[in-house]
Amino acid sequence: MWEPQPGWLALPTGAGMSTVGVWRTHRDGRPVVVKRLAAPTPHDPPELGDPRHVAYWRRPAEVATSGVVATTPGLRCPLDTSVEEDDTGITLVQDWVEDAANSGLFAARALGRFAGADLGEKHWLARDQLRSRLDQVDRRGGWTTLARTTVADVSDRLWRRRGVLLDRLDALPQVAQHGDPTAANLPGREGEEVVAIDWSMLGRGPVGADLGYYALSARELLGPLVDAYLLGLPEGLASREHVELGAGVTAVYTALTRADWALRRVAGGEGALAGKYRHPAVAPHLRTLQRLAAQVEALL
Repeated sequence: MWEPQPGWLALPTGAGMSTVGVWRTHRDGRPVVVKRLAAPTPHDPPELGDPRHVAYWRRPAEVATSGVVATTPGLRCPLDTSVEEDDTGITLVQDWVEDAANSGLFAARALGRFAGADLGEKHWLARDQLRSRLDQVDRRGGWTTLARTTVADVSDRLWRRRGVLLDRLDALPQVAQHGDPTAANLPGREGEEVVAIDWSMLGRGPVGADLGYYALSARELLGPLVDAYLLGLPEGLASREHVELGAGVTAVYTALTRADWALRRVAGGEGALAGKYRHPAVAPHLRTLQRLAAQVEALL
């Protein structure tokens, strides 16, 4: 059975269902990151085996072996990545990417440039990422915890409108997207390119969607980020209105989903729900919603 080596430093991991862990170590005298993916079992959710689903377990390895984002504009992957497969999963080893302290505006411009990349017709590129995530929420009954808060009316109206807004996103220009462009996943820099990590959700989606997702972890407000994104976006690919819609819907619906998830985790504890808004696991998500007030109002 595969196991990490003694002395490897465990790093924070994302929410990928197939990710066993991520570690920092050294190989041949250079710092590297080791990521272990577990092959799905018959008891795991079927989406892990769906090449088009955002949760497809093999996508990180497919990205690495294909080289599809090795020279893309705006964003690219670390150049040296190895893939080792066995009966129980896949091990990826790639160069450690030093943090270049990229500004939010630089990253947003890079995301706009990357939107114009040609990824080809790879069968494993993710599709319908926001729709897939909201389908999971729907199976849990929707934003049930937000329904007990002062934003109940707003969340209820937006939840009922999700189908209309998702259809509007489907009608936007569909572009290359990293899929999980948090500030932590866009750390490096080589000239005018951002060296990005964690390509497990690479795919195609509505223009501006990557930007909306990135805005949730950026210091800058969405308005200036849209301006920077448009500076990088290839001419004629999409309009400002397209970008604002893609970014706004993605940011608002993702922020509401995260806020509901965070509140649900602490709701069972002692005391009224309103008294838990300042909980350290909840407060950041509520502050994010406050920053998105203009986008929420526009969608209403």
